[in-house]
Amino acid sequence: MRHGRGLVMGAGVLLALGTSPVRVEVLEDTRAQVVRADGGQACTVERWRLPPGAREGDVVVDGRLDPERTEALRREVARKRAALAVPLPPGLEL
Repeated sequence: MRHGRGLVMGAGVLLALGTSPVRVEVLEDTRAQVVRADGGQACTVERWRLPPGAREGDVVVDGRLDPERTEALRREVARKRAALAVPLPPGLEL
């Protein structure tokens, strides 16, 4: 079935919020896009299915926010961004 901008897949919703960790990618007024941590599959879920206080970038496991995994993910993203950064030559300013 199709709802607004996102595609809601019945089985995908059940898998997304099951025991597998999911990362909250995009929050909208009534829906959210989440990505399964174990395979990268994205799906749209109703926002009420997320725990209260969930924000973009949070990791949800078993219907609860997982602050340790969220922080580990944030550190990993920061590490990868730093590795991709191009150092400026001496004397060059942007």
